[in-house]
Amino acid sequence: MSDIVPKKLETSEDKVNFINSFDTFLFDCDGVIWHASTVLEGVREVLHTLKKMGKRVIYVTNNSSKSRATYLKKFQNLDLPATIDDIFSSAVAAAFYVKHFVNIKDDEKIYVVGGEGICRELEEQGVHWCGSDLDNKPISEEEFTEIQPDPKVKAVMFGFDVNINYRKFARAFTYLNSNPDCLFLATNTDMTYPTKYLLFPGTGSLINTLIAGTKRTPTILGKPTTNMMDCIIQKFNLDRSRTCMVGDRLITDIAFGKNSNLTTLLVLTGVTTEEAMNESKDIKPDYYISSLGDLHA
Repeated sequence: MSDIVPKKLETSEDKVNFINSFDTFLFDCDGVIWHASTVLEGVREVLHTLKKMGKRVIYVTNNSSKSRATYLKKFQNLDLPATIDDIFSSAVAAAFYVKHFVNIKDDEKIYVVGGEGICRELEEQGVHWCGSDLDNKPISEEEFTEIQPDPKVKAVMFGFDVNINYRKFARAFTYLNSNPDCLFLATNTDMTYPTKYLLFPGTGSLINTLIAGTKRTPTILGKPTTNMMDCIIQKFNLDRSRTCMVGDRLITDIAFGKNSNLTTLLVLTGVTTEEAMNESKDIKPDYYISSLGDLHA
């Protein structure tokens, strides 16, 4: 049980002291900076101010559906300060893991269930892939014979996929079920996906179909595992004592920071309410605030 009593940032003095305590801020995106394509009130000003103060701002998201280049366009369209090196998604972490920790040969490949983000980042690392949007077409029972085991598939990489279908599930299941050496990797296990108005099923909800069918547990490469944080710390040469993780989910964002010995700030504009935070027995943030935009005041 966590014995931390989260401190609410309310006064101007609280907020100034908080900001001055850190050189680097890691921000989740969905529910913290924006809802869908709507920037939360005051957040744009906060991010621009932090940059002007010389703070390092890094955007850390479990959403693997977009590449960094695509994310950068979104940041630019929304007038949010970012360079491509400021963006670190679970797709980047997954591709980094495959490149550096999976002994994949030139004639081997990764089967991807997910969006273009994973595919583009794998390509950046020089890793061959198959699946993804190539398997968006629905399948009939007459086509089942087309799906066969493939020893060249070294791993199944599962991420958020708005075009999920039976063809993809069947291929992924076949590769995993027929070859115990085929790795089972996941960008994250977030159960929900936040939009502007409602929550929808997330990667964790979708991947449970494969977990139940194969009776295998995937290696998680995004938040809250330390795999992703180790990559970030190494890439940016960060001082953990001067770095703060900001997010809206206790079990991913806040646990991500806690698992990596970072200070954490919970915002209440996403999936976690103040009541849920107070009721949590295992994971509590060091600080919390109604909205990231409140720091602007």
